[in-house]
Amino acid sequence: MKKSLLSVSALAVSAIVLAGCSSSGDTTDAASDDATIFVGSLYEPQNLSNTQGGGQGVTEALNGNVYEGLYKLTDGGETEPLLADSVEVSDDGLTYTVTLRDGVTFHSGAELTSADVKSSVEAVIAEDSQSARKSSFGPISEITTPDDQTVVFTLSERSISFLYNLTYVWIVGPEASVDAADGTGPYTLDEWRQGSTLTLDRWDDYAGEPASNAEVVFTYFTDATAENNALLTGEVDIVTSIQSPDALAQFEDNSDFTVSEGTSTTKELLAFNDRVAPFDDALVRKAVYSAIDTEQLLSAVWGDYGTLIGSMVPPTDPWYLDLTDVNPYDPELSAELLAEAGYEDGFTFTLDTPNYDPHPVVAEFLQSQLAEVGITVEINTISADEWYTKIFQERDFDATLQEHVNDRDVVWYGNPDFYWGYDNADVQQWVAEAEQSETMLGQTELLMQVNRQIAEDAASVWLYLYPQIVVADSDLSGYPVNGLNSQFYVYDIVTS
Repeated sequence: MKKSLLSVSALAVSAIVLAGCSSSGDTTDAASDDATIFVGSLYEPQNLSNTQGGGQGVTEALNGNVYEGLYKLTDGGETEPLLADSVEVSDDGLTYTVTLRDGVTFHSGAELTSADVKSSVEAVIAEDSQSARKSSFGPISEITTPDDQTVVFTLSERSISFLYNLTYVWIVGPEASVDAADGTGPYTLDEWRQGSTLTLDRWDDYAGEPASNAEVVFTYFTDATAENNALLTGEVDIVTSIQSPDALAQFEDNSDFTVSEGTSTTKELLAFNDRVAPFDDALVRKAVYSAIDTEQLLSAVWGDYGTLIGSMVPPTDPWYLDLTDVNPYDPELSAELLAEAGYEDGFTFTLDTPNYDPHPVVAEFLQSQLAEVGITVEINTISADEWYTKIFQERDFDATLQEHVNDRDVVWYGNPDFYWGYDNADVQQWVAEAEQSETMLGQTELLMQVNRQIAEDAASVWLYLYPQIVVADSDLSGYPVNGLNSQFYVYDIVTS
């Protein structure tokens, strides 16, 4: 759960809306456990909307806890029905008829109906939506509600990922807004003290199994050191993601704490603006890639943790390939590629760098390495808010650093309008054909081709895959450790 394009606190591009209608872990009886769980986090929401800029913080705190979707993405990466009771798919794959679960109400007291589902999906695909998953729902041609319990999605073309994509859509109630929450989840939003804490209370009228704790308080910190100190002193019970291996020593040999390393899907990227010179030339991008010792960088930032990757796809995705050798660290090769591209004397570019860890350290490392092949990097440090406006919205940049947290997000290289502007007709065709595949095998084969091509083109520099490290009080159990797509289900957490 790192700041990322799809979910950083100000990027407003996260449409992750996964949920937890019923608890899956083995916990104590919720009715007898009145504990308050204190969660330490660096990612405070910007607002309370998943389509209007709430960012990673709103996903972490509210997704699956306050809000739910028709389907949920489990911590193990599986798609499961949640507010959907059943679905019928037509033989041609163009019609999905979803029947809703009975007896579900919003926190405001309103009953869940198909109209709420329709309006929630339409909010994600609306013109003013800031959801990065907006383009995933391009095939939707019509949403109808024949009765209160039935929603019919009609697609213009087959979409093999349609149910998976629905895990990103929160179903919101009539009183929900950027300032107020109205969901169907196991918690209600009690109070949000901006700059300090966000408190969730167990909802006694929840339609599924009740939460295993009475209250959860997300406590927000502006730096990782203060967050770690709060865990050491007992101010918080769990930290959702350790940001530096240097902080682990104080917990690893301490019986008061449990350190868990889960599965990460967060990629650290040096993203080029492929629309502008010199990064519109693949030779230049490959030259930059081969000038960077990613193994040394990963070790410098994360020690023995983390993984090297050679494309946008983490090992947990079905279409993963080991492509780390496609753009090897080789300064001599880098110099040759620069000369071939007409930049034998190098060039200068500005690297827009988010001001939160580990980006400043990564930027200085890249600056030093690229200087060895004659490339001058001018670092421009910006806030997350500035990143969203300058980079994601206005596309006003040469290159940038950013984290991309979502699984299965290689498909964005098939969208030439995405912020990095990568434009390859073959990749666009393969992505489209993969989504229209009738089988997972067909989809996998095509997305493997995408992986290879974007690596060959050095569409970005995939610096490394983050580790996912959760540290908790040793008395705590039932917490998620993978944190896929920034979600952090709290309803199973108990203390002994």
